[in-house]
Amino acid sequence: MTNKFLDHFSVQAEDYSIYRPEYPPELYQWLASLCEETKLAWDCGTGNGQAAVALTQQFSYVIGTDASESQIYHAMIYPRVEYEVALAHKSTFKDGSVDLVTVAQALHWFEFDLFFAEVERVCKPNGVLAAWCYELHQITPEIDEVIENFYKNIVGEFWPPERKHIEQAYNSIDFPFQSIKAPKCVMQKQWTLNQLYGYLGTWSATQKYMASHNKDPRELIVAELKKAWGSDETKTVTWPVTIKTFRINPS
Repeated sequence: MTNKFLDHFSVQAEDYSIYRPEYPPELYQWLASLCEETKLAWDCGTGNGQAAVALTQQFSYVIGTDASESQIYHAMIYPRVEYEVALAHKSTFKDGSVDLVTVAQALHWFEFDLFFAEVERVCKPNGVLAAWCYELHQITPEIDEVIENFYKNIVGEFWPPERKHIEQAYNSIDFPFQSIKAPKCVMQKQWTLNQLYGYLGTWSATQKYMASHNKDPRELIVAELKKAWGSDETKTVTWPVTIKTFRINPS
């Protein structure tokens, strides 16, 4: 393991803030219900800040951290949300000060043992850690087939090895904490074809393909994707979400 930060998202940070789907409000309500207090939440690997902002509906103050300066620069500005550039295992929180730690689609980039030790340090007694991830979206069988080919065969070799943890729904990660059973969760969006196209551009593998080949891999599927999409203006896009939730420092 190394303390070096491997930045996969700064190049597309602005698009990331536009095209990434939002998590349902019910998720944050449920997480708040697990906490004895709702004074301070830490959104680690905050990216564009969407989870940090959503947490303000349940928590008095939220701090979002990310190792990418570009992500923090493009993060959503919102009352009662503060952002810091920091590695996941090197936060500035005081010992025993945090009620909830959230990690939205980012845990697989972290150094697990170091981060878990940091979570244990900063959480209050009976604090909560929630880490979640989502895999490939679902639209229609025809569109899904095109996207799966793009994911596996066109940009597949450019996915970083950490991606395997998402494909395994975080089941390959050894969490040293007391598990809390989480509800089923999905994200849904009504998207145009252009929005789907923009979302594919935020994939780290897409960006690495561009850097390697000096061309956009989405061009290889655009005709097939248009045909599969058909004449509808928008379609429902669904992402299944895996939530891993834990009690920290149980008393």
